[in-house]
Amino acid sequence: MSEFAPGTRIRVREDFPVGHIRTPVYIRGHQGVVTRKLGTFPNPETLAIGRDGLPKKGLYEVRFRQADLWPDYQGSANDTLDMDIYEHWLIKV
Repeated sequence: MSEFAPGTRIRVREDFPVGHIRTPVYIRGHQGVVTRKLGTFPNPETLAIGRDGLPKKGLYEVRFRQADLWPDYQGSANDTLDMDIYEHWLIKV
């Protein structure tokens, strides 16, 4: 299991598996910063297909700059989006 401390720069895996995936397409491949760990929970992607969700996965709050996610973003350069993402989607950069 990976551990990411607050302040760790990450990239979201750019993957497109079939099935119930909780990581939105629009953040895949983008970089953000871990703001906190929310806990450890059964993996919802395997729970959705009738498995036990084990091993449990860490869930992290990750902050992204809006301008990095949306190329034509017209808001403030300081605008951010916070998203909860499971550890198996995160890669330390």
